[in-house]
Amino acid sequence: MAIQFIPILKAVAPYVAQVAAYAIPAFTAKPETIKTDPVIAQQIEELQQAATQNAKAVHLLAENMQQAINGLEAAAEHANKRIATYRTLLFISLAMSAVSLAVCGYLLLT
Repeated sequence: MAIQFIPILKAVAPYVAQVAAYAIPAFTAKPETIKTDPVIAQQIEELQQAATQNAKAVHLLAENMQQAINGLEAAAEHANKRIATYRTLLFISLAMSAVSLAVCGYLLLT
């Protein structure tokens, strides 16, 4: 008869630990009240306030950085437009110089 229980125990054994982990806390007695030191409670409250202030400061910093990045992107676009304009003016002036040089060469030869 014991031989019939061995496969069942092998099948159930991996789950026993999980069931025990969930069931044991439900049956253990919980301490009624934990006395805390008022100084520690005040320190915890101050730390929570500081963490909240830090989170607000980080959020504000992130917003400012986003605005700065947007400003830099706008400035880069403006600079690229100016560079394109200067490049166009450069090619026009080079073409005009080449035409004037050709006209001067023609006039000197005739």
